[in-house]
Amino acid sequence: MNFFKSFRFGIIIRVLLLAATLLALVYLILETSYYVSMSILGVVIIGQIITMVKYLERTNILLTRFLEAIRYSDFTGTFRNQEMGSNFDELNESFSKVIERFKEERSEKEESIRYLETVVQHIGIGLVCFNGKGEVALLNTAAKRLFKVATLREIESLKDISEALFKTVQKLKGGNRSLIRVSVQNEPLQLAMYATEFRMRDEAYKLVSFQNIHTELEEKEMEAWQNLTQVLAHEIMNSITPISSLSATVKMLLEENLRSDSEQVSLNRETVVDVTDALNTISNRSQGLIRFVNSYRDFTQIPEPNVELFSVNEVLLRTANLMKSQADSEDIKIEVQTEPESLELTADPHLTEQVLINLVKNAIRVLSDQDGGKILMKGEIEESGRVVIKVCDNGPGVKKSMSEKIFIPFYTVSGDGKTKGSGIGLSLSRQIMRLHGGSLILNSEKGKGSVFTMRF
Repeated sequence: MNFFKSFRFGIIIRVLLLAATLLALVYLILETSYYVSMSILGVVIIGQIITMVKYLERTNILLTRFLEAIRYSDFTGTFRNQEMGSNFDELNESFSKVIERFKEERSEKEESIRYLETVVQHIGIGLVCFNGKGEVALLNTAAKRLFKVATLREIESLKDISEALFKTVQKLKGGNRSLIRVSVQNEPLQLAMYATEFRMRDEAYKLVSFQNIHTELEEKEMEAWQNLTQVLAHEIMNSITPISSLSATVKMLLEENLRSDSEQVSLNRETVVDVTDALNTISNRSQGLIRFVNSYRDFTQIPEPNVELFSVNEVLLRTANLMKSQADSEDIKIEVQTEPESLELTADPHLTEQVLINLVKNAIRVLSDQDGGKILMKGEIEESGRVVIKVCDNGPGVKKSMSEKIFIPFYTVSGDGKTKGSGIGLSLSRQIMRLHGGSLILNSEKGKGSVFTMRF
C-alpha cells in the first residue's frame, strides 16, 4: 500500500497517462477527422503537463521552505510528510533534524549571551564600550554607579563628568593603561583605566575598563608614609641623640673645669682633649645628617626621562668599564651578555645607566667579603616581546621577608661601614624604572644569589 502512496508511483502513473493521451491524439490526427476530439485531447494533455509540473515542484517548495527558515532564523515550523509519499520521509526527517540542531545552537547562543550580559552587569569593574562614531554600545552597572549616571549614549557625555577623563579615554590606545584622578559629585576617584580595541561587523570598537583604586592607594600611601617616617625618625635620631648628648657633655666639662681668675680662661689638657673629641664627633654626625638630607632631596628630584633609541650592549659595556676598577679592587668579575647583540631599547640611556650603576654598586658591596664574586649584566627579549636587563650576582641572596623592604627609601640592611649602603640607590632605581613605565623586580633566595630585573 505504501508503494501506491509513494512519490515514485505518482510520477509513473502521470507519465503513463500522458503517454496514452499523446498516442490517442496522434492516432486521431493520422487516422480520423474528429477535430473536436483532437481539441479535447489537446486540452487534456496540457492539463496533464501542468499537473505533473506542479506535482514535481512540491519538492522545490519543500526545499525553499527549509532554506527560507534558515535565512530568516524561523525555526518554529516543522517538516512532515504532507501526502508526498514514503520517499520523502527521509528528506523530511533530515530537514527536521537540521532545524532542531539550529534551534539548539540558537538556544545555546542566547544562553551564552545572557550569561555574559549577567557577568558584565554584575562585575565590580566599570566597563564602557563605544564605536568610532563615539556611540556607547555598552555601559555596565558598575560604570553607572561609578559615574553616577543612568545612561550614557555618547562617549562625549563624559565631558559633563570630567574634561580630563574624556580626553584620556579618547587618547588611550588599545593595550595601554592610564591613571587619572577625577571628582564625581564631590567624591574623589583614582581611576585605573585599561583599553582594548577590536572590530565587529567591519566597525571599530574600543572597550575601556574603569577601576576606582582610591581606597587602595590611600592605604598604600599611608603605609609608605609610615615606613618613610620610621626610616627618617631612625636616621635623624641616630644623628641627633649623640649630638645632644655630646653637647651636654661639653657644657658640663666646661662648667666643671673652667677657671677664670682673670680675663684669661684656662683649661687642663685632658679637658681640652675631651672637648675636642666631642666637637669632632658632633661635626661628623652633623655632616652625616646633611648628607642624608641631600640624599632625600636627590630622591625627590628625579628628572623626566629623555627617551631615545640606543644599543643595550653599548650601555652594558660602558657600565662595566665604569665599575671595573671598583670591582677589581674587591676581586669581583663583571661579565656582559646581550642576546641578540644588536638589541636596542627606547628609553633614557643616562637614567638607564644610572640604574645599572646603582645595581652593580649594590652587588659589589654584597660580594666584597666573598671569594669568587661574579656579576652578570644581561640584556635579552622576554617571551612577551619586552626588552629586559638583568643584573645577577652569586652573593648570599636576600631573605624573602626583606625582598620588598630593600626598595623602601633609606632602608639599609645590617652591615659595617664598607658593606652598608645609603639606602637610596635601590629606591632611586625603582623610581626611575616607574618613570619609564616599567618595573624593577628582585628575585632572590638565601644562599643562591640575587637577580634584579629591569623590565621596560
